[in-house]
Amino acid sequence: MKPPPSRAEAFKYGPRPGTLVAVRGDLAERLQCGPEGGVVRAAGTGAEAALGAWNTVMFEIKKICCIGAGYVGGPTCSVIAQMCPEIKVTVVDVNESRINAWNSPTLPIYEPGLKEVVEACRGKNLFFSTNIDDAIKEADLVFISVLSNPEFLAEGTAIKDLKNPDRVLIGGDETPEGQRAVQALCAVYQHWVPKEKILTTNTWSSELSKLAANAFLAQRISSINSISALCEATGADVEEVATAIGMDQRIGNKFLKASVGFGGSCFQKDVLNLVYLCEALNLPEVAHYWQQVIDINDYQRRRFASRIIDGLFNTVTDKKIAILGFAFKKDTGDTRESSSIYISKYLMDEGAHLHIYDPKVPREQIVVDLSHPGVSEDDQVSQLVTISKDPYEACDGAHAVVICTEWDMFKELDYERIHKKMLKPAFIFDGRRVLDGLHHELQTIGFQIETIGKKVSSKRIPYAPSGEIPKFSLQDPPNKKPRV
Repeated sequence: MKPPPSRAEAFKYGPRPGTLVAVRGDLAERLQCGPEGGVVRAAGTGAEAALGAWNTVMFEIKKICCIGAGYVGGPTCSVIAQMCPEIKVTVVDVNESRINAWNSPTLPIYEPGLKEVVEACRGKNLFFSTNIDDAIKEADLVFISVLSNPEFLAEGTAIKDLKNPDRVLIGGDETPEGQRAVQALCAVYQHWVPKEKILTTNTWSSELSKLAANAFLAQRISSINSISALCEATGADVEEVATAIGMDQRIGNKFLKASVGFGGSCFQKDVLNLVYLCEALNLPEVAHYWQQVIDINDYQRRRFASRIIDGLFNTVTDKKIAILGFAFKKDTGDTRESSSIYISKYLMDEGAHLHIYDPKVPREQIVVDLSHPGVSEDDQVSQLVTISKDPYEACDGAHAVVICTEWDMFKELDYERIHKKMLKPAFIFDGRRVLDGLHHELQTIGFQIETIGKKVSSKRIPYAPSGEIPKFSLQDPPNKKPRV
């Protein structure tokens, strides 16, 4: 089976069609199976063309096949199975180990509430298989799960988002066949989603709605992160600024949390797709505008890494640093585009020894992420990185603790115990503002605290700085310091 093209490849040839495949059609040519029917492009986003096949009248959907058992396909079709018990849902994937994990007590991804949904439906009307051809032949409807018509899920709340969506968006060709295909998918969602929340559009509107939604959310994060740099320079507190502007009803308070930068599989990818699309359509000013969202995100990561290096007396060479959190945000094990990867890279480049702990990210995934050729060189990871089994082990003997993911458990650690085992002076660099209510207590224990968007430490351990304000390039990583 030919793999679906990337988003960038799809954009080169016009609007990127949807992930819905309504199977009653030209599958012998398109999906290497099954006869009969006609073909119509049907839905809004994803990397493969949406195929539909109703040449006469619409029929009732009884069997659904989902191609792709990842972060979108698995949760989405598990919820469809739970909400539509009369529909048989089969999730297929070429990755046998992933399918085996879906059929085991230990699912391949972590998502709050997902395990309960899968266990309630698996073996009844929810099945996971590597038998792709048979699943497609039997199906009335096929999802190719790069995105889902399109999806607006947030990892960590995906099950809640699927069961109580703000909206469901389905885009399709404005032809009779295309609209019949769209309505067939609408009928599936209407099992649990109010009709007024299901929006139908043309293909381009669906495409741009997905890209624009993620671009706007990423833009808000980069906006508040840019203000966090100004707050640190002036003595303001970015949390107070965010609260003040968030009370303006025209702005609202969502996505105004300053941090080390956004991650995940969608924000950067969708903003860059928007940039590519604007450049391809000869809109360079618009492309430049959205590119700045990515540039500020990269700047925030480098700025935080430079702040760690500066705080540790301008060098981290051979110093032990505990990295708490590796997932791109809490309540998920997903590390794609995680800021932790980039912070770790910059610190490894300076010769720091990293001891990393995350409650949900497997050791193997951390090693794979940090061993990427764009992140580390040669045997850097084996020499400089240790994966710890708990946060106390990671912090034992460390010069500094760096919080990169906002896991709730990091608020509840015994920091007095941690301080006793750390080298002195002991530093905490809070990249997620999870310890805001503990600053006085932590300072009393003896920690030097640095956090995003606020000056915390009233006095520093004696050190003779250069007196110069560090300047950061949006293109260059932190300057390497000479190793002793």
